[in-house]
Amino acid sequence: MSDITAALAANAREVDATLDRLLPLHNDTDTRLLEAIRYSTLSGGKRIRPFLVLSGANLFGVSREFALRAAAAVEMVHCYSLIHDDLPAMDNDTLRRGMPTNHIKFDEATAILAGDGLLTRAFEVLADPATHSDPRVRANLVVELARASGVDGMVGGQMLDLLAEHRTLSMAEVTRMQRMKTGALIAFSCDAGAILGKGGDSARHSLRAYAHDLGLAFQIVDDLLDVEGDTETVGKMTGKDSNAGKATFVSLLGVERARAQSAMLARQAVEHLAIFDAAADPLRALANYIVARRI
Repeated sequence: MSDITAALAANAREVDATLDRLLPLHNDTDTRLLEAIRYSTLSGGKRIRPFLVLSGANLFGVSREFALRAAAAVEMVHCYSLIHDDLPAMDNDTLRRGMPTNHIKFDEATAILAGDGLLTRAFEVLADPATHSDPRVRANLVVELARASGVDGMVGGQMLDLLAEHRTLSMAEVTRMQRMKTGALIAFSCDAGAILGKGGDSARHSLRAYAHDLGLAFQIVDDLLDVEGDTETVGKMTGKDSNAGKATFVSLLGVERARAQSAMLARQAVEHLAIFDAAADPLRALANYIVARRI
């Protein structure tokens, strides 16, 4: 576990440096907006999605600079989603990564604009020739990230999550919601390296299958942390789903069955990587890390 923890920390330092460079402060009237953007983007975090991008890119010999730019774009989209999810109209959270949420630190209007700015900046980064010399690769990245983050992915999943406050979802409905809300961006993160490296269909299929199981395992552990974790350790308010009466993997399966399901999914995720050699070991280690994490 110490090896993957160290690898995640080294990955985070590289990604943070790239984000810092791609989101510079300017001495003009938009300083407050840029400060809000940087506040939520450079406030820490495990950077798991960028880790997936970089680890996948390594399988195909992709330039580190290309991979880092794609990883930074994914993290921008992720951070935008956190800013908007925390808003009073959504989850109404006041704590994120152990710090006040963006709308508490700044104000609600600034937080909305900060999220908008991050989302659009992500696509600007992907479309820039500095991300890849082949325009077809850049276009493919843009299209796939748009699908993962839009109405058929993360945004649609968030809508289903809001509707879940007013009706009881079945296991199939909860699974679909989480595949969209959480799993779609994780799936793109796994696929981005193959897109950059022009990987074949077999390799991309294996990475998507890995991402599918990893994403569900990740969400189950999130649900477990919401029940078993404490606010200080997790860095955000816990117990919110149960207090709101939302159906989750834990409420439907129970704690022990949910934990066993996450472990089973992690094992399946690793099995999907059989076609890759030792270069995929970081992805294998991450699957085990996901189910063991406590934050």
